[in-house]
Amino acid sequence: MPNTPLFAGLVVDETGKPAQSAFIGNEPAYVVDDDGFKRHIPAEQVDRAVLNQMAEMMKGSEDLLSEQTAKMLGQDDPFSKAMIENQLKNIEKQFDALMQTGLPEDMRAYLGMMGFKVIINYHGEVVKVEQPGAASDEGDE
Repeated sequence: MPNTPLFAGLVVDETGKPAQSAFIGNEPAYVVDDDGFKRHIPAEQVDRAVLNQMAEMMKGSEDLLSEQTAKMLGQDDPFSKAMIENQLKNIEKQFDALMQTGLPEDMRAYLGMMGFKVIINYHGEVVKVEQPGAASDEGDE
């Protein structure tokens, strides 16, 4: 288990106030201020919900994503593409490893600068994940 919440510094409540990081025993948590009452939400609950949402967005696009990733890495051969595609199809296993190691601080800082934000309610449910470059749902409002 990582020593900090995976998306520390990137989680806000529904009013836009940043969620703090804390521990419940040795379990990382996000702390949401509910009019002075500090609600501690287990980080794994929020982090897994965000990762599952990302996985859903990738489903069905593994072929395209692996092709583009291989090109970006300069490994535009069929074997590299197949390896990347296989990794994407088994993304849940990658998420388990990520939950154990955590995100590097510079990666969280980069995500924050790019506009990545996780909005949660006081119950710890993910209301919205704002991702840079992702298709918006503006027509749904």
